Amino acid sequence: MTAVDTASVHDYLLDLQDRICEALAGLDGGAFHQDTWSRAAGGGGRSRVLADGSVFEQAGVNFSHVHGESLPAAATDRRPELAGRSFQALGVSLVVHPRNPYVPTSHANVRFLVAEAPGAEPVWWFGGGFDLTPFYPFTDDCRHWHRVARDAVAPFGDDLYPRFKQWCDEYFYLPHREEARGIGGLFFDDYNRGGFARSFALMRSVGDGYLTAYLPIVEARRDNPWGDRERQFQLYRRGRYVEFNLLHDRGTRFGIQSGGRTESILMSLPPQVRWEYGYQPEPGSLEDRLVTDFLPPRDWV
Repeated sequence: MTAVDTASVHDYLLDLQDRICEALAGLDGGAFHQDTWSRAAGGGGRSRVLADGSVFEQAGVNFSHVHGESLPAAATDRRPELAGRSFQALGVSLVVHPRNPYVPTSHANVRFLVAEAPGAEPVWWFGGGFDLTPFYPFTDDCRHWHRVARDAVAPFGDDLYPRFKQWCDEYFYLPHREEARGIGGLFFDDYNRGGFARSFALMRSVGDGYLTAYLPIVEARRDNPWGDRERQFQLYRRGRYVEFNLLHDRGTRFGIQSGGRTESILMSLPPQVRWEYGYQPEPGSLEDRLVTDFLPPRDWV
């Protein structure tokens, strides 16, 4: 496979969505509701949401394949030479908000974009990654998450994990809070190293690595006892997730600017959340240690 093969990317992403939904539903015991949608300007998608489950308060797993006559600004602000090109964008994006505050929120995304213009070679790239947002973190979980991330990209170059980890730490950061969203993982974009086949293999390895990274953490923490204190802190910290997705996330901006389905784009937001003016955790408490000991970037492997 040397030429751009959009059909194979499409088929892989649909299968990935199926496998992730099957695994999450198997843990929860609930079922995903599916909406199939089309976009007036071209393309469509398949959105699946598991709501009010026994393990997952909300889990959303979206597939989309959209196309249009001109790339949205969110895709050209760093590559202005591509402005005006037609495009196809394919991806699977998911966010899981567990019920138990000891189970971290997780996010994953893998995507492919190709931009074309008459008489010019197509410009294409892959992107994606996965990251973890704990509320009551455990060191063993953080190490496991990052070791899976490291192993997913190791066959493609020893430099990739440290580079993609740093990119993740820098991307999932709230500058107005001077605080990371979570403990990171992998993030990459504009990736086309070694040709289409090798780049596509990297994307598949990252996409396939998500369940390997996340399921053992859910299984280890899903039965931890918790009460109102933990629930209130979980809801408060979910506010950081909302702030990032609405203020800083490029994927949210791309979806809105490209005329995507609003319900699917905002599926990443938690079903319940709260803000509290001037909140400060008790020094030395578990809530305080999240910010002081776990959120600052560090070497987990």
